[in-house]
Amino acid sequence: QAQLVESGGGLVQAGGSLRLSCAASGRTFSSRAMGWFRQAPGKEYEFVSSISWGGSSTYYGDSVKGRVTISRDNAKNTLYLQMNNLKPEDTAVYYCAASDLPTVPEPRREMYAYWGQGTQVTVSS
Repeated sequence: QAQLVESGGGLVQAGGSLRLSCAASGRTFSSRAMGWFRQAPGKEYEFVSSISWGGSSTYYGDSVKGRVTISRDNAKNTLYLQMNNLKPEDTAVYYCAASDLPTVPEPRREMYAYWGQGTQVTVSS
């Protein structure tokens, strides 16, 4: 019964940076693979990034490769997404998600059992 709360979203100019955070409750955070997804208005969910339980394996969606970095601090039960060189097409609600598995190589939202409420990211031209 993981509970996730995202923060760090906001309004930025194109080319700017943001760092999103996801605070997780419970005692099993360190054993779960974690991921970030996003959804723009009228669009389907899109995979952004994922990270294995220990942080040694990371994966990125094609649209954000080279511009974002996922990380986690298991001692703080917190997941991060550093986003640089933001583009208007990055505008979306960003969701933190947790899996019941320690590793999730497949970029599918069905692999994640728990979701946060989302945080809005808006990038202006």
